[in-house]
Amino acid sequence: MPGGKISSQATLSSDLLQFMRETNFINQNKDKWEEYEEMFDRKTTDPDRLNRLFVQITDDLSYSRTFYPNRSVRVYLNNLAQQIFYNIYRNKKSPAKRLVSFWTDELPRLVYESRSAFRIAFAVFILSMIIGAFSAEMDPEFPRVILGDSYVDMTIENIETGDPMAVYKDRSRFGMALGITANNLFVAFLTFLLGAFFCVGAIGILINNGVMVGSFQHFFYDKGVFQESFLTIWTHGTLEISAIIIAGAAGITMGQGLVFPGTLSRLQAFQISARRGLKIMVGLVPIFIVAGFIEGYLTRYTDTPDMVRLMFILICLFFIVGYFVIYPIRKARTGFKTDVKDTRIPPTQDLAINYHRIKFSGEILTDSFSLIRKNMRAVLQYSAGCASVYVFVVSIFSSLPLNESFYFPTEIFGAFSQLGQYFNNENIALLPVFNILMYTVFFFLMVKILLRDFRGKTAEKKDIKKQLFQLVNLSVPVIIGCMILATDFSFKGLVLFALIPLLLMNIIISQKEGIHFFAALGRSFGLMKNNPGQTVSLLFLVSILGVLLFSIMDTSILWFYLDFIGWNVSVDQTTMNQLVYGSLIYIAIFILCLVLSLFIFCFGLLYFSLLEIAEAPWLHEAITRIGQHHSIRGLEKEG
Repeated sequence: MPGGKISSQATLSSDLLQFMRETNFINQNKDKWEEYEEMFDRKTTDPDRLNRLFVQITDDLSYSRTFYPNRSVRVYLNNLAQQIFYNIYRNKKSPAKRLVSFWTDELPRLVYESRSAFRIAFAVFILSMIIGAFSAEMDPEFPRVILGDSYVDMTIENIETGDPMAVYKDRSRFGMALGITANNLFVAFLTFLLGAFFCVGAIGILINNGVMVGSFQHFFYDKGVFQESFLTIWTHGTLEISAIIIAGAAGITMGQGLVFPGTLSRLQAFQISARRGLKIMVGLVPIFIVAGFIEGYLTRYTDTPDMVRLMFILICLFFIVGYFVIYPIRKARTGFKTDVKDTRIPPTQDLAINYHRIKFSGEILTDSFSLIRKNMRAVLQYSAGCASVYVFVVSIFSSLPLNESFYFPTEIFGAFSQLGQYFNNENIALLPVFNILMYTVFFFLMVKILLRDFRGKTAEKKDIKKQLFQLVNLSVPVIIGCMILATDFSFKGLVLFALIPLLLMNIIISQKEGIHFFAALGRSFGLMKNNPGQTVSLLFLVSILGVLLFSIMDTSILWFYLDFIGWNVSVDQTTMNQLVYGSLIYIAIFILCLVLSLFIFCFGLLYFSLLEIAEAPWLHEAITRIGQHHSIRGLEKEG
């Protein structure tokens, strides 16, 4: 039929037109596709180029699927896209492979590139040991100064009873192993963190530990039990002391970024060196665990044949020397497989914090540090101001000298365990009232910093009545918080400390949303109950950082600086005591304010994250803006 002939001709014409378009499409892109095929024959591994090719090929594939779904060009491009995808993801490492790569390649490379810091740490420690032994030789009472009278007297008693190493048998195996591991990890990370003070802190801890080990070992030599002490102490001490030296090297590595920034800014160099040092510290954790297990379970068997104990010590020594000295050198000669991933230069300016995105605890902590850095001057000024006013007030109102009103123990966690004395001290009148006033103003200023960063350039209209309402409203959680912090460091205190997240969230919500304490309390509980795990993990992370920061007061370095003041300031002893204890109180309150600012920023950012999870205000706002702005390729641009 004529109509059927016309229809057949139209179909033929359409097929011919499609064929011509397909031929034109192939001619336009065939050179590019041939180049891709040649690249696969050469087995290139350039990830950036592969990624770019994958985007281009998938675009071509999408086009062919739309206009040529039944043609061979679609099959060809589909196969080509599969090859590119395989080349991109075939070498993607699993978590297990990344872990193996860290121990076999990345950590040895970091150790090798930080070899100068390792040499310095080893030399400082050995020299300090010699000084400690020489001092004990010249003055038999020197070990008492370093080790303490109680420990020396106990050891002399053990020597007289015929068991000089009885100290390693007094406690249960598990309790001893756990306690020693926790103590060693604390000392190691404190050594590392003090490296941030231009390497001086880490070197100071190495000197302190070296002198202690030297005088300790000489003490047993002087008592005629050197061999027994050596074989017992170094059974676990080979790994333990080596790890302390390596922790010192990690601290020096971190501090070198500040001391020798090179062509980078000090902040950029410090960020890079801090990442390197932290990765070295991560590599030490298993060594401390093994050393704690050995000290808790094996060291107590002092009746083991001497040759067996000596062989065990040598095996531990060979491991340390082999893995941290010989293996990195050999790897450097043969070539490392992977590049160190932390060498990317950090930005010189902080990126804007995204307050509308749901974040994990680690991201919140990172953004909090970024917020502190952006407002460093204000945070330091407010913290220093609070510390100065606090010292002035307690100096005036204390019924006793400061050295009798405040107690500063030097044992581990000593400064943190005495935190309550700054909030409730029977020797200082009206101290609780003053604390409430001071911390109410401090939290008010910290929240203002947070909300100002959230609003950006949008200025908030000042309203005196509103600000007075906010101050009064904020004083309620501050009163409860001061009562909690005034509690003794005990189980009861830890239980009450669990209320801190609720109070911090209350502070943020009452200031941000302008509601009273009880309404903010209910809203805080409603937001946090949806994600209690993140609240607990964030509280744990910030608390650990706070304890570590407070532990600076537990180090002999701080006391050395205070003694240095005494050597150069000629005043009577009473005035000197006031000056030293006033300085200690100032440092304690200054550190406390820094920790509190970190708490308020972390839980402020947590508020925005939980708010987005529960109510998605930014998402609803973005939906209402659809179609109101220009589009790119048919999609709404992100706000």
